[in-house]
Amino acid sequence: MNDHSEPHVSTGRAHAPLGRRNFLAAAGLAAAGAGLAAVATPATAKATAVSAAGTFTVPVDTVQHTRTWMAWPDDPTIWTGRRGGRRGGQTPSLSQIQANIALVANTIAKYEPVYLCANPAAAAAARRACPGANVTVITTVPVNDCWMRDSGPVFRTDGLGGLDAIGLNFNGWGGNQTYTNDGKVAERVAALLGVPFTAAGLVGEGGAVETDGAGTLMATRSSILVSNRNPGMSQTQVENAMKAAYGASKVIWFAGVAGQDITGDHVDATSRFLAPGKALVQQPNATDDPSDAWTKDEINQYNVLSTATDARGVRIQATKLGGPDYYTIRQSDPAFVGSYANYYVCNGAVIASQFGDSRADAAAKSKLQSLFPGRVVVQLNVDWIGLGGGGIHCVTQQQPVP
Repeated sequence: MNDHSEPHVSTGRAHAPLGRRNFLAAAGLAAAGAGLAAVATPATAKATAVSAAGTFTVPVDTVQHTRTWMAWPDDPTIWTGRRGGRRGGQTPSLSQIQANIALVANTIAKYEPVYLCANPAAAAAARRACPGANVTVITTVPVNDCWMRDSGPVFRTDGLGGLDAIGLNFNGWGGNQTYTNDGKVAERVAALLGVPFTAAGLVGEGGAVETDGAGTLMATRSSILVSNRNPGMSQTQVENAMKAAYGASKVIWFAGVAGQDITGDHVDATSRFLAPGKALVQQPNATDDPSDAWTKDEINQYNVLSTATDARGVRIQATKLGGPDYYTIRQSDPAFVGSYANYYVCNGAVIASQFGDSRADAAAKSKLQSLFPGRVVVQLNVDWIGLGGGGIHCVTQQQPVP
């Protein structure tokens, strides 16, 4: 369905050196306060409720999906072709990032429906780029940018056929980018679906929190316990808000990397849950500088996770996923995000990146195939997204089947 009329959107119920990246100090985004919406704080957020019929929890992302949500970028002041992306590197041009978004959307659409939010003036271009019947362009949810993982709703299910959504009060990664529309995407998508929506008791982004769907979360302190997201909140207060929002009972914290990119080192670029009690962690390539902050972070995340227990008290099995050689990949920008771990799981497939390091690319594909034996592993060249500061997981958001 890809016509000009807005579709009826169902909830899907049957019935009822990853690393050598620089801090974003270019392109004036560090001083982007003018024109930005006010920073949302937990003081203005609503508490997350628990359904009387069953406890709502965010499921692990390997569950069956109703659809994938994405966003079509159209702002040339964000995508300039100059330095100043989310990770402080060379920003792709608008046409380049749109080409990558279309590639991801069209690839996922082979496996499940994709709903692509686009501003009305950009809808025709989005439809031309994504002409298949399984990509539906939505024009009633305005967007600023393409990072649906961070701005979009986080869906929860209750095991009884119920679906709702939470919003993480997205504030442009601490006021570093315009979010006048993106700050409202989560609530607007929920309204379009007609599902209950609740604002979480903290400010954050979807890429900053990983869940195993069985009570355990993981996150970096550098992306959540920071003054431009949650000023004045203790770790305990933030933990309690995260647990309430996700329906969890334990948070595994990594130190992260502070002050090097505007996300604050999102966990989904390094560590991912595969299932309850199972996770993977991207590890440095042999050529990575052992003194590099990102290299140390990857090693630290593995060490913490491999010795941790989950909410059930079960020791977590952590699998290593080798990273690419930054001297061999196609991109030479030190801020490029070369994350194999930032893959997206959809119905029947795992959509992952490849970077031009043929040996590491093949090894990553083989590892992912062994970890997801019932799915096809598809690798894409999405270097423009990587230069923009993210990966395939960053530009997607799953809606689970209730």
